[in-house]
Amino acid sequence: MCYRDRLIVLILFCVGTIGYCQEKITLSGVITDHNSNETLIGVTVIISDLNIGTTTNDYGFYSITLPKGTHSIMVSYLGYQSIIQEFTFSRATKQNFKLHPSTELLQEVVLQKDVEKLNVKSPQMSVNNLSIATIKKIPAVLGETDIIKSLLLLPGVSNAGEASSGFNVRGGATDQNLILLDEATIFNSDHLFGFFSVFNSDAVKNVKLYKGGIPARYGGRVSSVLDIYQKDGNSNNFHLTGGIGVLSTRLLAEGPMVKDKSSFLIGGRSSYAHLFLKFGDNDNTAFFYDLNTKLNFKINDKNSIYLSGYFGRDVFDVDESFKNSYGNTLANLRWNHLFSDKLFSNLSLIYSDYYYGLTLDFVGFKWNSGIQNFNVKYDLRHYLSNGLELQYGLQNIYYKFNPGEVIPQNELSQVNYLKLIDKYANETAAYIQVDQQLTDRITLAYGLRFSHFNRLGQSEYYTYEDDMPVRFNESMGIYEKATPIDTVSSSKSTSLITFNNFEPRFALSYLIDDSQSVKASYNRMSQYLHLISNTSSPTPLDVWTPSGPYIKPQILDQYAIGYFKNFKQRYSLEAELFYKYIKNRINYIDGADLIANQAIEQVILNGKSRAYGMEILFKKSSGNLQGWLSYTLSRSEQKTPGRTPDEPGINHGKWYKTPYDKTHDISLTANYSLSDHWSLGSTFIFQTGRPTTYPVGQYQYEGTTFPNYGSRNEDRLPYYHRLDFAATYIPHPEKKKGWRGEWVFSVYNIYNRKNAASLTFREDVETKQNEAVKLSIFGIIPSITYNFRF
Repeated sequence: MCYRDRLIVLILFCVGTIGYCQEKITLSGVITDHNSNETLIGVTVIISDLNIGTTTNDYGFYSITLPKGTHSIMVSYLGYQSIIQEFTFSRATKQNFKLHPSTELLQEVVLQKDVEKLNVKSPQMSVNNLSIATIKKIPAVLGETDIIKSLLLLPGVSNAGEASSGFNVRGGATDQNLILLDEATIFNSDHLFGFFSVFNSDAVKNVKLYKGGIPARYGGRVSSVLDIYQKDGNSNNFHLTGGIGVLSTRLLAEGPMVKDKSSFLIGGRSSYAHLFLKFGDNDNTAFFYDLNTKLNFKINDKNSIYLSGYFGRDVFDVDESFKNSYGNTLANLRWNHLFSDKLFSNLSLIYSDYYYGLTLDFVGFKWNSGIQNFNVKYDLRHYLSNGLELQYGLQNIYYKFNPGEVIPQNELSQVNYLKLIDKYANETAAYIQVDQQLTDRITLAYGLRFSHFNRLGQSEYYTYEDDMPVRFNESMGIYEKATPIDTVSSSKSTSLITFNNFEPRFALSYLIDDSQSVKASYNRMSQYLHLISNTSSPTPLDVWTPSGPYIKPQILDQYAIGYFKNFKQRYSLEAELFYKYIKNRINYIDGADLIANQAIEQVILNGKSRAYGMEILFKKSSGNLQGWLSYTLSRSEQKTPGRTPDEPGINHGKWYKTPYDKTHDISLTANYSLSDHWSLGSTFIFQTGRPTTYPVGQYQYEGTTFPNYGSRNEDRLPYYHRLDFAATYIPHPEKKKGWRGEWVFSVYNIYNRKNAASLTFREDVETKQNEAVKLSIFGIIPSITYNFRF
């Protein structure tokens, strides 16, 4: 073949391969809010003429590879005006974008209001994002915006009932949720025993809940990951934001330290209802307060430093004889570094502490317990090409557990000093994840996490015959505490036992067309920490304990498949089926004493649990009327079989419903923009009652009547349902600067439904007949809140 023919073949090859011979360049940058310079998470950047795109990471950074030349770029984010603009690129370019809130109209470039659309192409499934603007429109008890309560309106998410702590995801327990605030672990997410969450919505930038298909960078829990980021602080202008409600007030200040270079944020909340008790000669006290802080410094285009913190406390004081205080303390120092326009890194040094204190003056002692961890993590994100992206990193967490300490208050105290043995552990992990587009229709996300857990030595621990801290008494047919055969001491620099687990993750999406896709995912996760609690809703007195010689780590395998569709530019549908199986789920023997137990392994048996079901989410994301309909059909069960053929296990070794099992869970959320001045919001919830165990008979012994209970959790409380309503009034919607306020009028449980929190059984004193007594927490609760911004 002559030289000319070879040249013609080469030209034809280049044309046929759609531009592969064109020289590529990298476009990268950071996308921020125009008014505050806040980095925006999850912004979509699309090269329209090439039909390729990417999204910003947790720090607002994006990177995309494209051929030299002129291209049309669209930048879109929910709640902001989209940008459509043409650029000509001849070399690698850094292009930052500033997005204007959707209420502003500008003419410099082509702008259009962005409509939330489901990302049907991404393999990520079983994940929910809620914007802070949406959360603030949802009616809340006593008018206090609550992130955790808002999550309960999503499919697959529930809790044990009104005024209960935590939340349950796909039939999992509350301790199986990894809750992160600026990457730091929250061990108790509630104030006032579940009335409110610890998150100040004014200080929060982004909320994302992973229920399945969890990326490899997360680990340590087997049910879900709630990842929340605080705002960075406005580096353009000083602002005050706050609100005054029936029960609490809040105030947040943010502004620049050096304009466009550094900023601060400090926000506080406090309840004050207890102050009104003083007017009625009531000396009882019950209140909470918390503080959010954030500093950020942009050193140069390649380096940024962030310092964030949180401190919260709940305080109860009953007649100066019973005092209770508990809460979280968090701190995180982060360094963002850009090695190149394709390699982004983040180094974090994190401290997290949960403290619980109890003082009983009438007995004369004080109780302290808690958990601390010190966390170092280094994450990198490598944008190799448009169809291939790597995420990889390392993490190490050191734990100190204080199961409890009893301190006599004075010489007249009725108790002696007691210190439960401190426990120590270290958890190390490494991960890698690949996001790869195989074809125009198939996109994959696959990765592997390796976790290593080292239960460190302690001042003393017990050993047992046959390594069984629980023995079965065949003559009485019950489980009992085993008697230790020896007490061993070891330094915390030694190891009691280690666990190693490989945790593969896989997700796939198949694009049927531009508006619909089918997705599937699998993930294995390990959990080495356990919350010792035998209540359906955890209490602050519950303590955390690490896996060890007698308590094995929980291991999850979860599978999910789903169908996802956008239609008519404003509606979306998500339908998923899931199945999850967990090994080594702890259970408690009958009559287990969990408080101040020096050897908790003596009342614990290892079992297993499973959950499966269907979730449907239908959303309307534009127009005056917006909202969603959520439905979950599911089953959550637990089983603890006997360790030998001669042992019955718990509940005769049969599967039984967990306290988190709710067959049907329906919620309807609607927001309607009536005018520039008025907007309305409403939610309706209907749920199957929580499983419980009722007496099936009774017997008498020496003149005393005792109930005889049936199988565990074979009964249920009555159905739960309620309707909430809120109306928001903005007196001066035309004001964009200066003092701006709004009034929020809300009614919780508008038709005064007396939902059952529990049912107890007793004998009527007069009739001598047995009767069931229902306990209800809330009836109808109206409230009013004034929010402001300056």
